[in-house]
Amino acid sequence: MAADLPARCLAAILVLGVAGGALGCWVVLYGLSYGTESLAHGMFPGLVAAALLGVPILLGGAIGIAAAAIAVAAVGRLPGLDRDVGVAVVVTTLFGLGVLLALSPDTPRAIQGLLFGDVLGLTDGDLLLAAGLAIVTGLALWLMHGRLLAVGFDRTAASALGVRSLVVDVALLLLVAAAIVVAVQSLGNLLVIALLVAPAASARLVAHRAAPMMATAAAIAVAAGWSGLYLSYHAGTAAGASVAGMLVLAFVVASATSAVRQQEA
Repeated sequence: MAADLPARCLAAILVLGVAGGALGCWVVLYGLSYGTESLAHGMFPGLVAAALLGVPILLGGAIGIAAAAIAVAAVGRLPGLDRDVGVAVVVTTLFGLGVLLALSPDTPRAIQGLLFGDVLGLTDGDLLLAAGLAIVTGLALWLMHGRLLAVGFDRTAASALGVRSLVVDVALLLLVAAAIVVAVQSLGNLLVIALLVAPAASARLVAHRAAPMMATAAAIAVAAGWSGLYLSYHAGTAAGASVAGMLVLAFVVASATSAVRQQEA
């Protein structure tokens, strides 16, 4: 059965699942789920512009997510405006701009892949890029583990211990941005957030320490990703949507398991 799917697709889901699952735990613990979704959607104009100009999608995504982050930070400093409202305005505006660009007559037909992904069309270069992301993410999270714990659970105590919360926050956001830019090529702009949030949210319901939570999230991401690929291949459904659907199903199962455990306790 494994031979029915390109090996690079299964390998890409493996490395992206491990990296996204582990990184997503800190996204959930730090309450960055909405901000992560905002960055993913805010980068859409950069992706479309890259497709129109014929430059690498990775470059367009990087520029787009940087522009989105700057815009969100700038609007968030306006007096009298709630930060969430500002973020919503910026993200809606940027995503709308991306849609307008996508309606251009010169837009390639493959532009829908930017929205929904094309994991079955990944190249060896895409796989190497995903592997590089997994290595960098794993190394960074290992080196920052103590600081992430300190800042995530008690910022005041972390400062007293000499841990600078701003540096930790920026480093985490940079990792999230990199993960979004890389994963968007396989899952698409609309579904990439599922890889970063759903496995971690599921793992948080069944694991109560950081390390087991990250391991569980990575396992859920890989298992749901592979299941989604097989569903897509044999049922003829969209690959990205199938993967996202399996991730949501995993969250439903984790929620039910957690509820049963609480009743038994």
